[in-house]
Amino acid sequence: MILALVGAFLLLLGLFCGLVLLLVPLGVASWSASPVVWVLFPVFCLAGHLLLVTGARLQRARGLTMAASGALLLMAAVSALGLVLHAAGVFALAASSLSLWFVLAVAGVLGLTGAALAQRRSDG
Repeated sequence: MILALVGAFLLLLGLFCGLVLLLVPLGVASWSASPVVWVLFPVFCLAGHLLLVTGARLQRARGLTMAASGALLLMAAVSALGLVLHAAGVFALAASSLSLWFVLAVAGVLGLTGAALAQRRSDG
């Protein structure tokens, strides 16, 4: 039970770090995305998810994996949208687009992997 709670906490922190990296260049938040946030986004998402799945029951782990994967894929999609709108000249970014590329890659890979694993577990 404690593993699942700590895992959920770390996963939420990881998702928050990803949101910071996503919202700052879009101009939605006036926060700062320090290098620590860049490192903690994938580390906390991975560690949190592993602890959460390890500490949760199998049926609950599938649902939690799908929820986390859905949040990550949504972040990747918003990042892609921001990059396309910026490239098309619809709006200017408030900061460098590098963090959007990072969120697109990390959240996309983690989200797709998690969704595929959860789907595979439910099929078999």
